[in-house]
Amino acid sequence: MTDDSYKTIQSPAEGFYAEKRSRFISLAFPAGTIEEAMALLDKYRKQYYDARHLCWAYMLGHERQIFRANDDGEPSSTAGKPILGQINSNELTDILIIVVRYFGGIELGTSGLITAYRSAAANALSHAEIITRTVDEDITVRFDYPYLNNIMRIVKELAPAILAQTIDTNCLITLRIRRSKAEYLKARLLKVETATIADKG
Repeated sequence: MTDDSYKTIQSPAEGFYAEKRSRFISLAFPAGTIEEAMALLDKYRKQYYDARHLCWAYMLGHERQIFRANDDGEPSSTAGKPILGQINSNELTDILIIVVRYFGGIELGTSGLITAYRSAAANALSHAEIITRTVDEDITVRFDYPYLNNIMRIVKELAPAILAQTIDTNCLITLRIRRSKAEYLKARLLKVETATIADKG
């Protein structure tokens, strides 16, 4: 991925894996924040209250530096880590994967658990639509009304999204564009007389 795009999933997806009578139900969700991930975990802990384990991993942020994995009582690194491994091998972010285990009475052993959690997570992802999103920047430009056409000509050419606009004696337009094109857009806007870029914040 480039530094201004990332891969995530479009919508929730489910998967399944069974081994020696243990059942593994996998659930993949788009999640943009830790709070969102925790809320989903709370919801599904209640829904699957009778399961032996509810293991999970998430990866957040376009730079893929916020992540966590949890074994929920399984032997260390046999559940959360293999789930996170599937997120990493697909280069995904802004995602939470939960794998719910109903114990079948037969121990799977360390390698069996790793295979089961990895396979369950992979199965959920195989049913997910993976999409690429861009990392965008918002730019607010101020200018005097007589130069509106000049500004709009640039907007039409470079096609940023218009988030907000105030057309008056002093005009204000907020635009959103892919990060890699932001500096070029700013440079073009600033060539228009009276145009200034408003500070963020």
